[in-house]
Amino acid sequence: MARINLLPWRAERRKQREREFYMQLGVAFAAALVVLIGWSYWMGARIDNQGERNTYLQGEIQQLDNRIAKIKDLEKVRAGLLQRKQIIEQLQANRSQMVHLFDELVKTIPASARLGSMKQSGDSMSLDGVAQSNSSVAEYMRNIEASPWMGHADLRKTENTHDDSRMPYSFGLDVKLNTPSADAPVSSATVATPPVGTGAAPAVPAPLAQAATAVTGAPPAAGTAHNATAPAAAATPATSAAAPAGAKQ
Repeated sequence: MARINLLPWRAERRKQREREFYMQLGVAFAAALVVLIGWSYWMGARIDNQGERNTYLQGEIQQLDNRIAKIKDLEKVRAGLLQRKQIIEQLQANRSQMVHLFDELVKTIPASARLGSMKQSGDSMSLDGVAQSNSSVAEYMRNIEASPWMGHADLRKTENTHDDSRMPYSFGLDVKLNTPSADAPVSSATVATPPVGTGAAPAVPAPLAQAATAVTGAPPAAGTAHNATAPAAAATPATSAAAPAGAKQ
């Protein structure tokens, strides 16, 4: 026998589907809400972690800035120490320069010139003085350039003051200073000294003695007279030896 359902089953089925839809919608909403809350917590954790990393990096950067400042201060101290070291080494290397320099000034200056002032600035020196003539200044410049402790000499000025002194010419020189090596040749302006213990005075060249006599009017030194009369004294024994030979013939 066939059964006929006369109840409104279609409406019940529709209501059941609506309930299922709303349940599924609520589950989806709850799941979305859970996912959203979890994502917000995760993003907050990442933001906090990044903030901690930024704080750590800022602290490290501050420490590096402090170290860089200390390094700069140490570099300044190091530069000052190196500069002092270079100055000390330069003074150590040139401690005997002034001794040799004054020695060379005495050896190179001719008898017809005289220094009035000198000034050293680094590796250059300015000399001012007077001389009898321009040839005396030229001779002085040649002697300076031949010295191992002094180099090229530039003539700054030379003028005739037209006064009544024996040295009317005023001159100024700019000289470059040198530091000779250990195997440097001996200067041609060096004056030979007599052997120790002989007591003999150094011989004065005849042209220089004649020039000094012409300027000062004083007689030449004993060494010069001895050198000038030496050829005549040497010729006297030869003449005496020749006389008996002629008499015998």
